[in-house]
Amino acid sequence: MPRPLRPSPLADLRTLALACVALASPAFAAGWPDETWPTATPAEAGLDAALLTRARDYALTGGGSGCIIYHGQLVLRWGDPDQRYDLKSSSKAIGVTLLGLALKDGKVRLNDPAVKHHPGFGVPPDTNAPTGWIPAITLRMLADQTAGFDKPGGYQPLLFQPGTQWSYSDCGPNWLAECLTLVYGRDLNAVMTERVFAPIGIQPADIKWRENSYRPPELNGIKRREFGSGFSANVDAMARLGYLYLRDGWWRGEQILPPAFLRAVRQPDPTLASLAVRDPVHYGHASSHYSMLWWNNIDGTLAGFPRDACWSWGLYDSLIVVVPSLDLVVARAGKSWRRPEGADHYNVLKPFLEPIAAAIPKSGPVAAYPPSPVIAGLTWDPPATIVRLAPGSDNWPMTWADDDALYTAYGDGNGFVPFVPHKLSLGLAKVTGTPPALTGTNLTPSTAESLGAGKRGRKASGLLMVEGVLYLLVRNAANAQLGWSSDHGATWTWADWKFTTSFGCPTFLNFGRNYAGARDAFVYIYSQEADSAYERSDRMVLARVPSNRLREHGAYEFFVRLDADAQPVWSRDVTQRGAVLSNPGACYRSGITYDAGLKRYLWSQIGPGSDTRFQGGFTIYDAPEPWGPWTTAFHTAAWDVGPGESSSLPTKWMSDDGRTVHLVFSGDDHFSVRRGTVALRATSSQ
Repeated sequence: MPRPLRPSPLADLRTLALACVALASPAFAAGWPDETWPTATPAEAGLDAALLTRARDYALTGGGSGCIIYHGQLVLRWGDPDQRYDLKSSSKAIGVTLLGLALKDGKVRLNDPAVKHHPGFGVPPDTNAPTGWIPAITLRMLADQTAGFDKPGGYQPLLFQPGTQWSYSDCGPNWLAECLTLVYGRDLNAVMTERVFAPIGIQPADIKWRENSYRPPELNGIKRREFGSGFSANVDAMARLGYLYLRDGWWRGEQILPPAFLRAVRQPDPTLASLAVRDPVHYGHASSHYSMLWWNNIDGTLAGFPRDACWSWGLYDSLIVVVPSLDLVVARAGKSWRRPEGADHYNVLKPFLEPIAAAIPKSGPVAAYPPSPVIAGLTWDPPATIVRLAPGSDNWPMTWADDDALYTAYGDGNGFVPFVPHKLSLGLAKVTGTPPALTGTNLTPSTAESLGAGKRGRKASGLLMVEGVLYLLVRNAANAQLGWSSDHGATWTWADWKFTTSFGCPTFLNFGRNYAGARDAFVYIYSQEADSAYERSDRMVLARVPSNRLREHGAYEFFVRLDADAQPVWSRDVTQRGAVLSNPGACYRSGITYDAGLKRYLWSQIGPGSDTRFQGGFTIYDAPEPWGPWTTAFHTAAWDVGPGESSSLPTKWMSDDGRTVHLVFSGDDHFSVRRGTVALRATSSQ
């Protein structure tokens, strides 16, 4: 947003999945707005009216109007709904919708150089040309505020090499508007009206786009528009646009905006967070929570608001707020709220947004990612049905071997009955049968067993069988090491190298029996981004290695980011690693498997807790690819039994249709197994 008056603030399956969100969400049952929104009182919607009133009263300290849309229903409104307000920099988030249209139409790609679409891009001023930087500026840089142009909306100099800093600008977005004007060869207002505003019920009286205030009125004979500012709108128009974004670009069965664009808005390029902010006094650590001309909370700066939230934000604190995990849209316009001197630029939002989130009932902390488009949830068999074996032992990474047994490893215990004579930090076993009829048999390989409690002993974190060879990842080994066995765990050989940067608790992605049904010729390895298994981190990281080169240190590649086409970028340099999943302060030990029946990757991650052996929660994320995009299939902050410190869903015990699964977890320091049933979205093709 601009400086305020006081110191400021993937493919057909993916397309279908996103459609399922629109059709299966609670809001679909409530319907779509016609001339007016379906309405409900806060009490009828199950909301805390007092907290909503608190948020409204704070909003009114700056006057103006606003509305709250929950499950597709208008649950609160204040001010004049028809009055148009100057939205200032909220215009950026409205204007960039045209970039989404151009992506859908195949006219541009996010990583296109801007000069490809605008031969005169970047000049004037003439001083920009000698820098040599203009050809490097992409459309995404213009939308991510990393292109380097100075702040005002006219023709401004470049301040730094593109992509090396984050700097808030009106000039950059205005150049983006010019690129899209030339791409379409039309007045962008006409394109927006035909393709977006009219289909979602925004009337000409609801929104206006002023004449360009900074540049000549025409570009190649076409009316020149600006994104940096320029829209005035009423809160109903703002809410409708927010609802389009909430519904993943769908409106009454029509896909208006493409999935790739919505992903770019909601899931920032992870390299952004590492960039210095040019004006931190006014914009704080904005590079950590900004993408595609939308602000967001992916870094958790607003502790009491969901991390999947994103919003437009302009001078006078105009806001279009979209929160998929709460099925929520909020619109507000008026005058600026008061800002304490020296406060972080997000602080002014807390008294408005946090009470709204608190008014919505929930069982615990909101999940870090929006609901799955395929999986509606999981239900678990009663606690009395849990199979508990191997009392006193924990860990339990697992793999399905060629002999049809599940091989596993335990820590800080004596394994299955009959116990081994010494308490081991690393012991191995195999499990045969199908729940609830299971048999665990301890293996006693002297070349793998380790002693030492807690951090003092090597412990298993991942197991995998490929081509008849068992591979074992161990943690607490300064920091992690790979071993392998060609005789079903009887003897082990250890790599002469270790993971020494991050990957302190690595685990394998498991497919079917003896790695049957693997996606490709690679093995994938995940860990929280830490050198120790005992540290929670902000990010999960990912490595891959050809399945026939697992023992070669130099063969490993590390996930960097997704490109503009949602394809993974890899690097042999571990220092270039990026986040495959972000959840500030909550990334920890995990287990990941492929559910072939659902064609989804299921990633179980234990939630925060002082002693999760006996109480706590966990999340199961799902995705169509090993690198995402991740959504939430199941989340609880407080399960009805303790989930332990590790868990996974073994592929052997998944039904053919993928809907029956078994969670293996270390709750109560046992080998614990609980059956779960997957509920699918009503319109899912699975």
